[in-house]
Order: sequence, then C-alpha cells, then structure tokens
Amino acid sequence: MKSVLFFFLLLFVFSCNSVRQNNLFLQKKIPASELREDVDFTYKKLKRFHPNLYWYISKPQLDKKFDSLKKIITEPLTPNQFYLKLSPVIASIKEGHLRLRTFPRQYSKSEQKELKTKKPLFAMMDYKIIDNRMFVTDNKQNFGNIKPGTEILTINNENISDLTERYRRLFSSDGYNKTFQKYFINLTFFNYYTLENGFLDSAKLLTKLDNKVSEIIIRRQKKTEQELTKEKVQPKVTSFQKIQDYDFDSKSYNRSLKFLSSDSSIAYIKIKTFSATLSKAFYSESFSKIRKAGSAYLILDIRDNLGGSLSEINTLYSYLSDKKFTLIKVPEMTSKTSGMHQNYFRGQTVFSSIFTAIGYPFFLAGNYLMSSKKEHHYYFREFVSRPTRPKANAFKGKIYVLVNGASFSASSIISSKLKYEKRAVIVGEETGGANDGTVSGVNNTVTLPNSKLTLPIGLFLIRANIEFENKGLGVIPNFYVDPDFANIRSSEDKILKWVLDDIDFRKSVNEKMNNP
Repeated sequence: MKSVLFFFLLLFVFSCNSVRQNNLFLQKKIPASELREDVDFTYKKLKRFHPNLYWYISKPQLDKKFDSLKKIITEPLTPNQFYLKLSPVIASIKEGHLRLRTFPRQYSKSEQKELKTKKPLFAMMDYKIIDNRMFVTDNKQNFGNIKPGTEILTINNENISDLTERYRRLFSSDGYNKTFQKYFINLTFFNYYTLENGFLDSAKLLTKLDNKVSEIIIRRQKKTEQELTKEKVQPKVTSFQKIQDYDFDSKSYNRSLKFLSSDSSIAYIKIKTFSATLSKAFYSESFSKIRKAGSAYLILDIRDNLGGSLSEINTLYSYLSDKKFTLIKVPEMTSKTSGMHQNYFRGQTVFSSIFTAIGYPFFLAGNYLMSSKKEHHYYFREFVSRPTRPKANAFKGKIYVLVNGASFSASSIISSKLKYEKRAVIVGEETGGANDGTVSGVNNTVTLPNSKLTLPIGLFLIRANIEFENKGLGVIPNFYVDPDFANIRSSEDKILKWVLDDIDFRKSVNEKMNNP
C-alpha cells in the first residue's frame, strides 16, 4: 500500500514540476540562432511530408519567405513571440488545415479546479467581427447593460482592429478564397486572445453605441452552487441524442432532420459537423423517414460546417446519388512510407501507449500495404476512394445544398462532387474549402526542437473525383445569395428563404402545368 501511495506522490510531484517548467519555458527567450534552426527545420519537414506544398505559392516565393524570416530574426524571442513571426509564413502556403500551434500555458490541478468554478470571461456575450470591427450581438446576462449593436473598440487598451489584423495573419483558407476569413476570425478571435493573455479574471472594454463612448469592466462570474451541482451530474444520453450527435456544451444537435412544409414535401437536414458518431444510423433513419413522407425536395444545410469524417460524407453521398459513384480520387502523398508517419501515439498517456504499442507493427504493415507507386507518384488506398453503390432508399427528388465561407474541408468535397455531377443545386456563397481538394486526412505533427511549437502537417492530398477547375477557389454556388453577413440586427435567413421561394415557384409552375 505504501509503495502505491509513494508512486502517486511521485506522479503528483512530477506533474507540478512539469507545469512549472512548461510555464517558465514560455517566458524564456530563445537565442536567435536556435530560432533560425527552427525555421529551417520547419521548411525541411514541410518539403518532406506536405504532398502539394507549392500548390498556391511557387517554390522561389516560399524560399524567399523562409529566407527573409531568418534574416529578420536577430534577437532572442519567447516561443510565442516566435510564433507570431513564423505563423504568417506558414499561412502564405494557403492551405487551410496547415496552422502552427502555439506553446500554451499550463495550469496546475488547483488552478484548473479554481477555473472550473468560474464562467468564461468573454462568453457572457455574443460578438460578431465585421471587417476589423467587433459588435455585441447578444448580451445573455444583460451584463453592464451593454445593448446589442454596441461596438467594442478596445480590450485592455488594445485596439480591436490591431488584434484582428494580427490574428488574421496567423491562418489562411484553401487557395485564394476570400469568404473563409470573416467566419474563422469570429470562431477563433478569443482563442487567440486567450493564448496571448491567459485566462483573465477581468477585462477593460472601451465601447461605442450611438456615438457615445463608454468604459466598462467585465469580470469573470462565479458559477452558482446549482450550476456546479448540475455539472457534476452526468446527464443520461438517450439513443435519440446519440444518433443526432447531441452536444451538451452547446445544448444542440450536430445533425438533425425536420420537414419545412405541412405536407412534408420539403425535408431539411442540418449537419453542423461530420463527426461520424453514429452517422450511419442517423442517415438510415432520416432517409427512411423522408421516403415514407414522400418528400419531393431535400435541403442539405452544411453552412458553418468545418468538415470532419470522409467516411460520413461518403455515407451521406450514398443517399444522394442516383448511380454508382467514387467520391474522391486516390489520395496522393510524398512517399510510400508517408502514411506510417501518422501520429499513432499522440495524445495518449504513458499507460495507454503501452497497450497501443501492441498494435503498432500491424499499423505499420497495414499502411505500407495500402500504399503504392504509379508514374512517380505515391498513393494511399483510402476506402472512400473506392466505388460505392447508392443506398436502396436514396433520395430521388431535387436537392439544394446551402453553403457559406465556413463550409470547409469535407463540406467542400461533398459540395464539389454534388455540383459536378449536377445532382444538387448549390446555394449561398463560395465555400471556405477549395473546390479542387485539400491536404488533410491524417497528420504528422512535428515539434520544433528549440521553440517547442508544433505543426500538424497533412499527409494526404484529398480531392473529389471530378474534373478540376484549377482556379484556386472554393466551390462556387450555382446561385449566389448574399447572407447579409454585415447586418448584425437582422435574423432573417436569406439563403434558406431563397431556396424556399424557389421551391414555391417550382410548385406553382407544376400546379399550372397539371391544371391548365
């Protein structure tokens, strides 16, 4: 018993020391020579693993960017100061999945426990960033009597415009797309801010409403005993919630089906993310319901869907296609062994990795056998690159797909395939993900040796099985509908309204033809 207690005491001490050393390293300034070594290391790994590195930027251009970065690094920098310099160079590759990761501050168990008793500081209100300006769209708790429409000018004396400009340089869309930026900065702004400043207990805001400028201090609120008790109770997950992929944090479903007309002629499926969680069950049930209802129209809403599982979109496509199909081309990679460099052990504990190691030889062998070479190119036989038959109860009617700048990765792949095959009408704005493919699938996350920053590098070039446009753009909708992004007060869904109006028009035409 004493030995067990001693073991756990050692783990506790080690954990405390690890947190302390981590946070001390964050403050340490790394010599310029070592940072330049990290720059070279980054470029070397990108050339080794990235399957289409010079897709949107030429080799001479990228060479120059890395060389220029080394020239300006003449003074020691902290890891996160270095991150702000290296990230824009990574972003210039214009590959949306490729983003450098910062070296985050760690928190002790006591700090983590304390944070759990408090509400997120900036989550008490909803915000929207338009260009480089931030507006409050909803004040859930009526904190400080801040009204919707209020502009936030500064946070702790830093201009919002300066912050957004800085953060926009840290990521990119696929290719030359312009719609992705405005959505992604809204999703990530406070993530970047917290990475820079840590979990703050308060913040000073300079606000403006009706030409009146005010200074407001917002403070992190304590959770009530009732809220803490509720969090401790593990909610019972029903089979319905599992199939709909219920998210307890947002208290909403990641996928759902409903009918938008009293006669059930219009089926509407909303997919927030392609998580793959019980997706086969969801689509089987949903399309059975749609067939029984006799729906003539299907609206597939994948706006704000940043992607996810290739397996799930292949399953979904099998309910939309009217013929045998191959969803994607066989993924390309840089060498026959690229697939072996997936992060097999990443994210595992010491104990779990011991058991995982048993399967490692089979993992290596499987990846090697699934890899092949043809005409100086290397390929990986991903199963969704094989022919698939449509489901027996596949939808036969007219399909509309709703997209916007936050439709990314897997969302763009299925949209481009549906558009190419003329199986659906794409409505909305250009997708954030490229029409001609993306680099993702699986990653090799490399750690820079001196700064300890991490860079997940996609190993596979994933492309829909279509003829490519080679324009470096997202999926261009058949019908562009302005989502009125800049209007912070309107709640009207203009894209969905356009589709419903189009369906009404088609119905009226059909009625006239049937009743001359």
